[in-house]
Amino acid sequence: MIKELFQKSKKKKYATVPSERERQNVPEGIMTKCPKCKKIVYTKDLNKNLNVCAFCSHHYKMTAHERINSIIDEGSFYEYDKDMISINPLNFPDYESKVEADRKKTGINEAIVTGKGKVNGIDIVIAVMDSNFRMASMGSAVGEKIARAVERAREDKVPFIIFTASGGARMQEGILSLMQMAKTSIALQQFGEEGGLFISVMTHPTTGGVSASFASLGDYNLAEPGALIGFAGRSVIEQTIRQELPEDFQTAEFLIKHGQLDAVVSRLDMKEKLTTILKIHKQGGDLEWLQV
Repeated sequence: MIKELFQKSKKKKYATVPSERERQNVPEGIMTKCPKCKKIVYTKDLNKNLNVCAFCSHHYKMTAHERINSIIDEGSFYEYDKDMISINPLNFPDYESKVEADRKKTGINEAIVTGKGKVNGIDIVIAVMDSNFRMASMGSAVGEKIARAVERAREDKVPFIIFTASGGARMQEGILSLMQMAKTSIALQQFGEEGGLFISVMTHPTTGGVSASFASLGDYNLAEPGALIGFAGRSVIEQTIRQELPEDFQTAEFLIKHGQLDAVVSRLDMKEKLTTILKIHKQGGDLEWLQV
């Protein structure tokens, strides 16, 4: 059943390869070179294709709001806890100034955006981590926003979806950062005990304390192609076990081969696949619509 749900899509991909003359006579930012296949395309085509390379399917980073716009029905998103910010509990040098710089750069107040919305008409609560903000490291504000979002999903009896992308716990907050692993996990356990549906989508990279807590607790654990997912770094593991690891170690493709994911889903297909899952679990719904 799972394999049938996640068959590859035949959606049209957007790509126009500029000529050599065009490349030499355009302003900076108009074109983008893929770091994987090295093809050069118009940035507007890349954006239209949800920041996925039309030639090699390399998934570029997305901001939190770009991700939300790609998943949530237009005009249906309402943000939670927008003004919640981190403090500096350990008086870590320059921490506040660095966080403030990230706020100005990204236009968001913390490394995660949470809220409610609709996915093809189905009510959900969503949380999206943004790696442009402190590498989406998990501090006390990030953990609190996730826990509150889960609580709202539990109260409203709607599914909870999270898109993760993180370097792990935020070292500038010390043990308070690590405590968020337990806080978020407990909130999700309570949500699950009351029958709540939790879908976790891991994007590149999802590492450290985030991968070891809420990111891996989904009723469905999905990932984008090529996403790095793991706890400790590759070199640390190789030095510890004194073995060379496979080339694709800690990628989404490696994890699904070893039973740690339910599916690897292209960003171009993500909204459709999430809709399929949500409809299957919708209370009182029937399956006559399911054509896979």
